[in-house]
Amino acid sequence: MKTIAFFNNKGGVGKTSLVYHLAWMLADLGVSVVAADLDPQANLTAMFLDEDRLEDLWPDSAHPGTLLGVIQPILKGTGDIAQPHVEDVADNIGLIVGDLGLSGFEDKLSDAWPRCHDGDEAAFRVISAFFRAIVKSADQRESELVLIDVGPNLGAVNRAAMIAARHVVIPLAPDLFSLQGLRNLGPTLRRWRSDWAARLEKNPDPDLLLPGADMQPVGYVVMQHAVRLDRPVRAYERWMRRIPGVYRQSVLDEPSSASPSVAQDPYCLDTLKHYRSLMPLAMEARKPMFSLRPADGAIGAHMQAVVSCFEDFERLAKTIANRCGVALP
Repeated sequence: MKTIAFFNNKGGVGKTSLVYHLAWMLADLGVSVVAADLDPQANLTAMFLDEDRLEDLWPDSAHPGTLLGVIQPILKGTGDIAQPHVEDVADNIGLIVGDLGLSGFEDKLSDAWPRCHDGDEAAFRVISAFFRAIVKSADQRESELVLIDVGPNLGAVNRAAMIAARHVVIPLAPDLFSLQGLRNLGPTLRRWRSDWAARLEKNPDPDLLLPGADMQPVGYVVMQHAVRLDRPVRAYERWMRRIPGVYRQSVLDEPSSASPSVAQDPYCLDTLKHYRSLMPLAMEARKPMFSLRPADGAIGAHMQAVVSCFEDFERLAKTIANRCGVALP
């Protein structure tokens, strides 16, 4: 099983939409995918499911069908994780349903993190709850790939989510805020990885399923850049020029001198255009942008954009699968 987290502590870069579309594209390519919504905002869940189904999964009290229900015994101090429910979205897509109540797990995770240093088994069970829920979900679906969506912050929930991931893809917008977020994100990821490695040595139960301390960045995706005559507009060009150097320095802890352009950077997985005209149609039709049809309103220039969108996401999905060792049928 491969786990890939999509993470940037700068919000608004199109991260959740990226995970949603990649899940559909990889499923279309024949990969069995589980999409894990570990963001307390639960936006990925809202993209996959309609409001009637969400109302069933988010009742007034207990939420047995969501990730919150899985960790509820730990939150209450009554036991370990419960058997997860995986929502059947399509033949090749299962969803670990997100929940706004996940934010309530933050304090529990913060408290458990230092106690792992003391060899506290209960603390290890808390920190690894997301990972073990993901493994159980993937086994349930017989899926070889889990895509993890996380919120835009550097808190304890995201730390536990990132520890559960083997690979990390960083979506970026070509602007100052994304670059600043990257400068914060890179050192934090490295610190989380090394801190978890130190804690793993204190694990008192060799039979407890724990994630390794081998989380690795795969690369970055430049999201929603404006294009004019197939070239980024001038307002974004200076930020795009800086991305390869900042990525090397902040994420990889490498020298940033003589960095290549984004187009020539092997760490750039792809650059995606902003399909502004397609997203409203896709939201109305409740399907990915590249699956829109004339019956959904995609006619004329819209249909040309759908074809281009399909090609972009197919290329990106194949690149990410190749970098992460995911075999395509």
